[in-house]
Amino acid sequence: METERVRGIRGATVVDSDDAHLISERVQELLLEMMARNELDSDSLISILFTATPDLTASFPAVGARAIGFGDIPLICATEIAVPGSMARCVRVLIHAYSLKVRGDIRHVYLHGAQVLRDDLPE
Repeated sequence: METERVRGIRGATVVDSDDAHLISERVQELLLEMMARNELDSDSLISILFTATPDLTASFPAVGARAIGFGDIPLICATEIAVPGSMARCVRVLIHAYSLKVRGDIRHVYLHGAQVLRDDLPE
């Protein structure tokens, strides 16, 4: 019998402008894609950590997550470190979830230009 293990699943997306609706829209798209690619359902989720670059202040990324049914999952938001020359308007996500997948089969998701953050990963 296969055993579920706790896995970390990474993702990121870029938002076109600092607008609450756009932030929520991109966060929702990213979370749904991360769930689909990794065959997860909401009962598999343990917690989600969001970071946003300092130029995204219109809304918390967790607001978008709650709007699509993630309200009973522990969510936390933080500001990404402001490294000179780093990607602007970027939301990063770390999902902690139970999964039957081995670590090498986890599919990390990078959308809307965020792929350059982890160009070592296959699409």
